[in-house]
Amino acid sequence: MPDSRPIAVDAMGGDHAPHEIVAGAVHAVRERGLPVVLVGSPRVLYESLAEHDAAQEIPIVRAEEALAMDEGALASLRRPRSSIAVACHLLRRGDVSAVVSAGSTAGIVATGKLRLKAQQGVLRPALAVALPTLPHPTVLLDAGANAEVKPEVLVQFGHLGTAYAELAFGIAEPRVGLLTIGSEAEKGNKLARRAHELLGAAPGLSFAGNVEGYDLLTGRADVIVTDGFTGNVALKTMEGAVRYAFAELKRAVAESRVARIGAFMQRSRLRELSERLDAEEYGGAVLLGLNGTVVIAHGASRARGVSAACGLAADLSAGGLVTRIGDRITAHRSR
Repeated sequence: MPDSRPIAVDAMGGDHAPHEIVAGAVHAVRERGLPVVLVGSPRVLYESLAEHDAAQEIPIVRAEEALAMDEGALASLRRPRSSIAVACHLLRRGDVSAVVSAGSTAGIVATGKLRLKAQQGVLRPALAVALPTLPHPTVLLDAGANAEVKPEVLVQFGHLGTAYAELAFGIAEPRVGLLTIGSEAEKGNKLARRAHELLGAAPGLSFAGNVEGYDLLTGRADVIVTDGFTGNVALKTMEGAVRYAFAELKRAVAESRVARIGAFMQRSRLRELSERLDAEEYGGAVLLGLNGTVVIAHGASRARGVSAACGLAADLSAGGLVTRIGDRITAHRSR
């Protein structure tokens, strides 16, 4: 059943805030039929909404401060009335169904942990991203929220990712893989070796064994767990490789008339591939394990990406992601 409460959008966070954020919110309201509230400086937001003739469609909640994109976790303490802090406060009070922000990831994670708190039994909230694999996306976590973790935390990441994959992608029994440097059980550092043992013995998880970096886009596992440092490096490396490959493809096509003809003949397939590999298509990363749904859009998100993030947040909230995670963690602890 859809949640009638609006989604709180941090309008001041992101490389292209507030104009692209506002444009994305307007798109979410008009094209997706989602209720949205913008959080930020009223004067600036009214001006942006007026450009879309939407001043009467989307309400604004005042927040005069904002976290800069280069500010880290400590900014959440220095700016207690920032737009992301106010948005999280609205979520904690139950006034909104979810929070969407394209701001500083470190600031959002820190503010979310401080304002919303971790769910009971959750050791470390984790950042989950959807990788563009087929036939359905693969969930990678942690993508940067926890640089260092213990083996027990990686097992819990498996449960968080499993709950997300079940709800977001309809996977009945997600296969969980451990990202390390070799497929053999004894490969990797102490963290990876111990985590392999615990994941293999964890009830309620379908452990697929170790996966390596080249397995990220093969679909070998539905959920891939690792520490936030490794996960973030792997994610950024993959994104950079995809951008490089497309840039080289464009250059090769431009240099040859025959290649241009071939590209024209395959334009629909190339467009489909480009859309599948576009990070904005997936809405953003989800901060799992908090008492509320928080979606972090890419910092460079344009209107389309912000709208997609609102759609993802609405779906996860309506699907009861927080409750699903709570039930899974409770069952795991009892076992």
